[in-house]
Amino acid sequence: AEPGTSAYFGSMGYMTAKDWTGFRNSLSNWGAPSENQIFADTKGDIGWVAAGKVPRRAGWDGLTPVPGDGRYEWDGFLSLDELPSLHNPPSGWFASANQLNLPADYPYAERRVGFEWSNDARMRRIVEVLSADGKQTLDSSMALQTDPTDVTSRRMQALLAPLKTDDVKLAAALDLIRGWDGRTDAASAGAALYEIWTTKHLGRVTIAKAAPPAAAAIMGNGDVAAVMSLLEAPDASLGADPGAAREAILRESLAAAYDEVAGKLGPDPKAWSWGALHRARFDHALTPRVPSAEREAWSSGTAPMPGTALSPLAASWRASDYRVTAGASFRMVLDVGAWDNSRVINTPGQSGEPGTAHFRDLFPLWSKGQYVPLSYSRKAVEAVTETVLKLTPAPAS
Repeated sequence: AEPGTSAYFGSMGYMTAKDWTGFRNSLSNWGAPSENQIFADTKGDIGWVAAGKVPRRAGWDGLTPVPGDGRYEWDGFLSLDELPSLHNPPSGWFASANQLNLPADYPYAERRVGFEWSNDARMRRIVEVLSADGKQTLDSSMALQTDPTDVTSRRMQALLAPLKTDDVKLAAALDLIRGWDGRTDAASAGAALYEIWTTKHLGRVTIAKAAPPAAAAIMGNGDVAAVMSLLEAPDASLGADPGAAREAILRESLAAAYDEVAGKLGPDPKAWSWGALHRARFDHALTPRVPSAEREAWSSGTAPMPGTALSPLAASWRASDYRVTAGASFRMVLDVGAWDNSRVINTPGQSGEPGTAHFRDLFPLWSKGQYVPLSYSRKAVEAVTETVLKLTPAPAS
């Protein structure tokens, strides 16, 4: 509720910035939402600012309730100079994927700007791709934005490598994961098994062995990164023989995942695909008020979807029905300075009005990781204009 917190209104300042200094200074009063702000110009100058109103707290961090007796008042907000930023980093690029991105020398103990960060798997894949070839094109940038690779699969494949079994079902599961390329493509059988295994079964079985029953009951599947770290370095929390306990966890959880996928997609793994489970759909906000027979017309329809919560192509899903629940509904790849070359995609369409031609026409492209041209100049816009709507004020009475 502070001045300047009208959401995104602060962008009016940096939209006219001519250089890094002007861009950065325009963020001095950025209010909401607190965000990663990225800068690039036609000369190759790049930068990043984490902008937002962060309370200055002395001797407390805001994580728990405190008495409202005057001892725990905010002392204003951190200034722009006190927030993390980078300008022309040595790597030649900057990327952000909701991971812990504070610079190594940032004085975090004094300026605590946040406490919750997403798993860094998406960022590790981005680093891998950009470090391999710093020269990016529009096509390679679009491919990276929609890259379905889950790098955590390599860690789990390493843990599964020494396992041997005479059980036909478990052997089939091991073969499928070991031979999988780590890409959660919609057509991938390995992705279907891996995602169900690591998201729904691996953590549950691990926590049942490592935590007291009362704690395990409320921890559910736990944090996948913590679970994987424990299995890579098993300790006494798994019992007197941590190595044997780890092997038992891997066997039990993988077999349970195999049973779940087989129960949904049939007994033959060759017929499995991630997209048969992992599906995207958008329903209009007013759908609950629409008669049942008409509701399909108020939706995007349903489509198989690649990706996962841990791939650059972010596509989180819910355990109850595998439906996509979070990700990038809007993507944009910009050719800085040559703006008409840029690409964009939104979903489900440009119109929010069911029944119109553009209500859900972008959804099939979005769900496949495709883009459309982002016309920018007046000439380019006029060349693809379909309809012009003119609003004329009524004559004064």
